[in-house]
Amino acid sequence: MRFTQIWEGTYECNGQKGEYFPASVPGNIQLDYANHHHFGDVNWLDNCTKFKALEDFGWWYRTEVSFTKSDKERVFFVTEGIEYEYDLYLNGKLFLHHTGMFSRVDLDITSELSEGNLLEIYIYPHPKREGADECREQADQCCKPAVGYGWDWHPRLLVSGIWNDTCIETRSENTIVSCSHTYTLSEDLTSAEVTFTVDCPSPVTLELLDMNGKTVYQGNALHFRLDDVQLWWCNGQGTPYLYTWRVKSAGDCKTGQIGFRRVRLVMNGNAWEHPKQFPKTRSTPPITIELNGRKIFGKGSNWVNPEIFTGTITKETYENQLRLAKEAHMNLLRCWGGAIVNKEPFYALCDQLGLMVWQEFPLACNNYAGSDAYLAILEQEADAIIRRIRQHACLVLWCGGNELFNNWSKMTDQSYALRLLNKLCYELDRSTPFLPTAPIMGMAHGFYKFYSSDTDQTVYEIFGSSQNTAYSEFGVPSITEKKYLMEIFPEPVLNTPLPGTAWELHHAFGAWGTETWFCGDDLDRIFGVQDSLEDYIEKSIWTQREGLTFIFEEARRQWPNCSLALNWCYNEPWITAAGQSLIAYPCRPKPGYDAVKNALRPTMPSAKIEHFSYTGGEILAAELWLLNDSPTDVEDTIIVFLEIDGQKNEVIRWNTGLVKANTNCRGHKVQIPLPICKTSLPISLHLEASCGSSSYKLLLNPPKCAAVLPHQLNV
Repeated sequence: MRFTQIWEGTYECNGQKGEYFPASVPGNIQLDYANHHHFGDVNWLDNCTKFKALEDFGWWYRTEVSFTKSDKERVFFVTEGIEYEYDLYLNGKLFLHHTGMFSRVDLDITSELSEGNLLEIYIYPHPKREGADECREQADQCCKPAVGYGWDWHPRLLVSGIWNDTCIETRSENTIVSCSHTYTLSEDLTSAEVTFTVDCPSPVTLELLDMNGKTVYQGNALHFRLDDVQLWWCNGQGTPYLYTWRVKSAGDCKTGQIGFRRVRLVMNGNAWEHPKQFPKTRSTPPITIELNGRKIFGKGSNWVNPEIFTGTITKETYENQLRLAKEAHMNLLRCWGGAIVNKEPFYALCDQLGLMVWQEFPLACNNYAGSDAYLAILEQEADAIIRRIRQHACLVLWCGGNELFNNWSKMTDQSYALRLLNKLCYELDRSTPFLPTAPIMGMAHGFYKFYSSDTDQTVYEIFGSSQNTAYSEFGVPSITEKKYLMEIFPEPVLNTPLPGTAWELHHAFGAWGTETWFCGDDLDRIFGVQDSLEDYIEKSIWTQREGLTFIFEEARRQWPNCSLALNWCYNEPWITAAGQSLIAYPCRPKPGYDAVKNALRPTMPSAKIEHFSYTGGEILAAELWLLNDSPTDVEDTIIVFLEIDGQKNEVIRWNTGLVKANTNCRGHKVQIPLPICKTSLPISLHLEASCGSSSYKLLLNPPKCAAVLPHQLNV
């Protein structure tokens, strides 16, 4: 039986303790302190900077150990995670020293219990490598997520504490401590050899039920063969079929789910055909997901912390956001290596929703030099991560971490940390693919804006001419809608978006080197100088919608040579003033989310458009496509319309013929003369078909220093 404790906490600075205050478990001690001292909403103005003074504090938790047990029971302290380095004391005696936030602790404390027991946990100050600049490099010798040290969408705000489920547990000889399972599918994927491992002193029985509740296996044997297996499929490719298992002892019961699937990474189309490469020692590495023998285009987003204070993340936090991902036709989420490894409900929900998971270890954008101390903690943490997540059908890929081969990280495939992670994944979960990092050769990270002033190109030209095996990060920013900005800025600040203010703190300016997610100069160059904040917001939403639409559809058009597209990023942990996310904090879909939802429909008409903005008198060229990521063959007729100033005229009709499952069909390239206009105005290209419609909102400009001739159409 589990017992929830009532905790309180305090800080320690220069050897002195402060007053105790109520502490939430799970939670983060810095948030408890902030609530007690009335810091206010962390999203508001510059409130996040108040936490800077807490960075080098130590922290104490304490609780009275309360429980009821019989003489034959034992008492355990159990935690799923405490961040990051801590000591555990029972009645003043040091009982445990532990480093690492992702490895479970299961500690028998029965022998130390007496009348009235005090349990205390001391949390050490945040790890910071000596000599490192005040940035993510301070985390390059620990397994603490780097994001808290500051990122272009996350403030520098370091948290720690009892962030995951923690309790006192009494156990008898009938207690089932844990259950895990492995299986091997037959080559034809019709049967499975299943093995359960159960930690329980007494005998247990096992029952397996299908999705209709019908028992398909029951018995005492923990190894058995299951015939006529129903396979787990990702979103859009079939049913994410899950069986339910129940393990029972004389006095306990554990239950869970299991999904059967085979996943491989295979070579992309034409991967070996690169010319002028000799000697041909290798091609670009494989990055096409093959699920149950079927090659699948991976489409989705990069998942980051949904909260700054990770201890506050609940099943409901995950559920609300993951359902939106499923509804947006996503089938793959990349759990980015700079963030936390998610709590258990995340993976259970991905199992149920058919969302494949690309899981990275907690390494990002640093050179994680392989000191013995670091490697020992990494091995401990990675072992725990692999053993926990490998149980889930949604897991399709392990990855060492984010951008580790780039020139700011300078790691290689000979780096000890990556060799260790590869070894552990092979030993503990051999059937799941492993990548050392992303990107690797052939893959792309970026571009992250709508317009490049360096090349005077938009994403239409940049991605329209790119050829990559995968786009595992790309993005187009937008300014946050004003109704959300009003939640973080008072009126004077709200209407004066400037560097050096809270706008910069919330990532609108200087978010990434010289980059600025407000991108006002870019918007001025495209649309002309805007008159108001509302105008800048409107134009940024327009460019984000159209930019993400083009990139996702273009990546899909490049299938099978390109096999994956994941935008940066899906969610955000606080209210940004401008940024890349599709879901505004805490769970509010942006207009860009709707655009991505439309661009990821399994079957849809698509147009490859050469440019975003045109001058009157130019030709609008568009290549027609039918995109089909579905597991069924389709045939359709696409009707093309051009709309200018409310007038909608048909341009062409195209019958696609039969388009095979999981393939695309390229059709006509239409060329549409554009009229002369007196002022800039939006124009729309519409594609209508029985499988749905697609629309593209472009910009038409008047000619520069050109007269409008009488015979030319005036709009």
